[in-house]
Amino acid sequence: MPHSARQSLNTSNVLSIIMGGGQGKRLFPLTKERAKPAVPLAGKYRLVDIPISNCINSGLRRIYLLTQFNSASLHRHISQSYKFDHFSGGLVEILAAEQTLSDASWYQGTADAVRKNLVHILNHSFEYLLILSGDQLYRMDFRSIIEQHAETDADLTVATIPVGRSEASSLGILQMNADKRITRFEEKPKEKALQDTLLLDKKSYSSFGITEDRDLFLASMGIYVFKRDVLVKLLDNTLTDFGKHIIPSAIETHRVFSYVYQGYWEDIGTIRSFFEANLDVTSELPRFNFFDMAAPVFSRPRFLPGSKINGAQIDHAIVSDGCIINHAKISQSIVGIRSLVGSGSELKRVVLMGCDYYEAQTSIVESNQIGRPRVGIGQNTRIENAIIDKNARIGDNVVISPEGKPDNVDHPLYFIRDGIVVIPKNGIIPHGTVI
Repeated sequence: MPHSARQSLNTSNVLSIIMGGGQGKRLFPLTKERAKPAVPLAGKYRLVDIPISNCINSGLRRIYLLTQFNSASLHRHISQSYKFDHFSGGLVEILAAEQTLSDASWYQGTADAVRKNLVHILNHSFEYLLILSGDQLYRMDFRSIIEQHAETDADLTVATIPVGRSEASSLGILQMNADKRITRFEEKPKEKALQDTLLLDKKSYSSFGITEDRDLFLASMGIYVFKRDVLVKLLDNTLTDFGKHIIPSAIETHRVFSYVYQGYWEDIGTIRSFFEANLDVTSELPRFNFFDMAAPVFSRPRFLPGSKINGAQIDHAIVSDGCIINHAKISQSIVGIRSLVGSGSELKRVVLMGCDYYEAQTSIVESNQIGRPRVGIGQNTRIENAIIDKNARIGDNVVISPEGKPDNVDHPLYFIRDGIVVIPKNGIIPHGTVI
């Protein structure tokens, strides 16, 4: 977008809402004790830091986060991370599901969550409402979509991204005309014949800078811009979900447009997608660049010391703040904050989330006396293709690998999801255990 156009956009006319998601069943057990947006990401961040950072970098400083499940750690993270001064008018606030005298039900879907909070939302003056998801990894300047929304005089604009046939069956697929006005919407089309009727016209590829020749579809990213009065009208019913209900019906009655985004976007909805997105950060040219200081990712300042490496071999890994890594071998792995890794251990394709605290000496002595591993990774332990959640105690001489096991397992000590071993938060794997 031209610089002058961005300067003319009044970002104070925009209110942003981030959907905190439901139970996050597909991300279980990472969501066993926390809301989906609070799941740790790339060693030192949380998923919710991505949409909030995108808002801040786009000059949007009024942000509400809608939550209802396991939201304590998310509340703590938000309150400790995002503080604006009194004069900028900025806010990042959580609106948790609440029972009232007139309505005792929880959120039934994305649209229902916004409807139940209209009493708070409409207290603000704004022209446009930007609705975002709390569990996606991408970098977008939202001024572009809002500018297009204003230029086309759209009632509702849906951010879309070209995807291949394999992804189309799990996303909402749209069709648009030459003016980018959306004419059709199909939720998760599975049949090939139905998909074929939704193909993006190859003649339009060049206008979007698409150089490949494969079949592509326009998928909804779950990012919407509404006019204020249109939002109120569209929610004046009992429909519960934006993607399934509100948008398909709005296409018939309102000016609904598509904003086509070109760039990396990952919907982190499953253990597999979460695992792969984290490991991609360790590659030499990651698809999402945390080192882009033109649009930094913000999080909580923790004032931890630099990490200490005592003769370890480290290859293609992210090592976060405050870690102590002894003579270990670490490759293609994320090492989260305050991680301790013992001598002789080997981590390959591991997302190690780290710890919320350093274990006190009295606790270490007590653990040794009762034969319980201390917090962190013990000595001579081998871990591959695994996610180790926060504050886990992994003993000495342990082997953790999904090799030769079913894709999905529930065990008292661990879970396997999508072929990846997950050690839950505060999990304990005794010395000598072989998984």
